Amino acid sequence: MAQFSFNASSAPQPSAPQRGPLPPGSYEVIIAQSDIKATKAGTGEYIELEMQIVDGEYTGRRIWERLNVNNPNKQAEDIAKAALGALCMAVGVDDLTDTEQLHDIPFVIGVEIDRKDPTRNRVMSYGQAAAPAPKPAPAKPAAPAGARPWAR
Repeated sequence: MAQFSFNASSAPQPSAPQRGPLPPGSYEVIIAQSDIKATKAGTGEYIELEMQIVDGEYTGRRIWERLNVNNPNKQAEDIAKAALGALCMAVGVDDLTDTEQLHDIPFVIGVEIDRKDPTRNRVMSYGQAAAPAPKPAPAKPAAPAGARPWAR
C-alpha cells in the first residue's frame, strides 16, 4: 500500500468546459476521427470528420464537419466533393482510399457562425498549415583569439 496525504477541500476547482461555438476565424486542426455514415433518409452517404484544434487559445476543442459525398442532390454532392478536394490538398493526400489517410496531419480551417443555427460553427475553408520555421544552422566555433582564420 502506498501512503499519500491529500485534502480534497484545498484542491483547485476544475474549470467549466467551454461550450458554444468558436469565434469566427482560422484554426489549426487535425482530423482525430472520421467515419462514413448513411444519411437519415438512407439515400446517400456522408463523411463525418471530427477535427481537434491543436494550436492557440482553443487547443483541444473539437469541431465536426459532414461532407455529403453520395447524395441524390447533385449540388450538395458537388459542394461536399469540392470541400473534400480542398481538404485533401491541404493535407497533401492526392488519392484518397481511406479516410484515415487524413488523420493527424495539421491543416487550417476557416470557421464562421452557422447562419441557420447560431449555436454551431460552420467550416468555410480548408488550407495548409504554416510550415514550421527552419532551424538556424549551428554556429561555427570561433577561432581562438589571435589565430589566423585559415589555420586549424
